[in-house]
Amino acid sequence: MILPIYIYGQPVLREVSKDIDPADKEQLLQLTQNMYDTLAASGGIGLAAPQIGKAIRLVVIDLDIISDDLPEYKGFRHAFYNAHILEYSEETEEMEEGCLSLPGISEKVKRSVRIRVKYLDDQFMPHEEWVSGYLARVMQHEFDHLDGNVFTDHISPFRRQMIKSKLNAFLKGKARCSYKVKTIRKS
Repeated sequence: MILPIYIYGQPVLREVSKDIDPADKEQLLQLTQNMYDTLAASGGIGLAAPQIGKAIRLVVIDLDIISDDLPEYKGFRHAFYNAHILEYSEETEEMEEGCLSLPGISEKVKRSVRIRVKYLDDQFMPHEEWVSGYLARVMQHEFDHLDGNVFTDHISPFRRQMIKSKLNAFLKGKARCSYKVKTIRKS
């Protein structure tokens, strides 16, 4: 089922998400499938549960869509339950980012090139590992949503001022995109 994506201004996007109790495995797996369906319908590569209105620590990432440019991600599709970043490398890299919850906005964001993460996989088995490359960037972006942050929190005050009118439009319920959304006010 394709779910609406919550747009900047929705309070859930600023909440710190809670860890999931994997006891209700069937319900979680159905929600995960709905998130994959929503991600595919929106043309994105990552989606965090707060972006569909749920303040829980769940992220889905599908990098197969970019595998023509980055072949190492061919077939990469992964769910991360109870995802947390434990450590960041000091080395950083700046790259353009966008977000399904902020349609039409993209900005350069500086992120660590390597991170240490812990999470449960789709079999609810625990993992703790170092991740690098483009996946590390996507994980930082999506895991930020679990802590109530959006990518524009990482840009300079000057750049935030430059996009202020776009952010204010979201707060007034105005969002133009090709996928189903839920704004602060009905558009």
